[in-house]
Amino acid sequence: MEAVPDNPMHDGRSPNQQLLPLTAQVLSADRADADHLTIGGCSVVSLVAQFGSPLYILDALTLRTACRQYRLGFERHYPGPSQVLYASKAWSCLAVCAIMADEGLGIDVVSGGELYTALEAGVAPRQIYLHGNNKALGELELALDSGCVVVVDNWHELKTLDHLARSRSQNPQVMVRLTPGIECHTHEYIRTGHLDSKFGFDPQDVPAVFQFLSQSSLQCLGLHAHIGSQIFELQPHQDLGGVMAEWFALAQKEYGLSLSELNIGGGLGIRYVESDDPPSIDQWVQTVCQGVREGFTQRQLPLPKLLCEPGRSLVGPACVTAYTVGSRKEIPQGRTYLAIDGGMSDNPRPITYQSQYRAVVANRMGADADQVVTIAGKHCESGDILIRDLKLPLAHAGDVLVVLGTGAYNYSMASNYNRIPRPAAVVVAEGNASVILRRETYSDLLRQDCLPEFLQPSIPT
Repeated sequence: MEAVPDNPMHDGRSPNQQLLPLTAQVLSADRADADHLTIGGCSVVSLVAQFGSPLYILDALTLRTACRQYRLGFERHYPGPSQVLYASKAWSCLAVCAIMADEGLGIDVVSGGELYTALEAGVAPRQIYLHGNNKALGELELALDSGCVVVVDNWHELKTLDHLARSRSQNPQVMVRLTPGIECHTHEYIRTGHLDSKFGFDPQDVPAVFQFLSQSSLQCLGLHAHIGSQIFELQPHQDLGGVMAEWFALAQKEYGLSLSELNIGGGLGIRYVESDDPPSIDQWVQTVCQGVREGFTQRQLPLPKLLCEPGRSLVGPACVTAYTVGSRKEIPQGRTYLAIDGGMSDNPRPITYQSQYRAVVANRMGADADQVVTIAGKHCESGDILIRDLKLPLAHAGDVLVVLGTGAYNYSMASNYNRIPRPAAVVVAEGNASVILRRETYSDLLRQDCLPEFLQPSIPT
């Protein structure tokens, strides 16, 4: 096996620019399992044999490296205080949240369930920020009970939260989400910074919002903006600093609000296919910091505590999904379909966003990719296609197919469509694998089902 770098945390590679996790290696030719893929020192083929498939495999070192590159990047490029938050909607589970907290990150949550998960993982409430454009009353009450920061999104929520806080004699800490009107080139469903968006207060509402806050029971810590996801451009992030600084100046000078925090969102893209060329984590951090420094310095404002909330670029490259190959269908003068034992229920992004992925055959890493196949899922939908026209070695039933870059929005968007149980997930590090999500069973699928008495099957006498 190839040697692991002595100092992999500082080997210069930005995880979001890699197709494979940082620890991915191919076993040498003098072994019985030659040409097999390993991740975190574990053979992927052996992991499938032990834990079954489909199987999410999370590489701890890749995840921790991304966390540290963000955190150390802000320490290097920003002279003021900073805090990196993990956008847990990308993958919310106890183990992932615990790793993030262990690396010094806070957690960005968008629901009561994600908030509860972060709290149960041991994340300090003051390090948790609750987002969402239509928070339920119960979610707001949980936020007040826990002491997390609420990112207020709209007038209904602002007034509801103020009323709730007054009834409890509380003064919760909040931030205000504003829509900056900055466009970026990404899928229309994941553009959130332009003016025609369901998220945040529009610019014309800002003065009235600041006026309301100045007379409310809420402690306004600062402002928040997010311009989208899977972004490769740097200029929009550079521009965002000036827009937010202008609103900071208005809040402080005209309405007496003592703002101290600025959250500029996340959105850095990752490399899903060979043609993707995202900026590195450090390049993104440097651009963001420069934009904020310039915007606040020009307006003679003190630098705020700078927050960001990456999700995909942290966890996406750190995980792969391993499948077992099943049937093969060859259409004369047409496509060749290679079916796997998963699909749209464990990765809905291709059918939802037309997202592209790459894959390898884990037990034949050294073989020539001389076949063009389309990877088909097992669900009863013609659109259940994970990858179209992919070059692979000749694959047979029983081979292990590994789809790359599946850490973000795969498990978190997984479903039980066709009553298929959700896969297991393991975290791998230094040759050891630990289960972080158990595989669902058929009985799990029925756990919430109720059969009324009048529908109970009769027992023949």
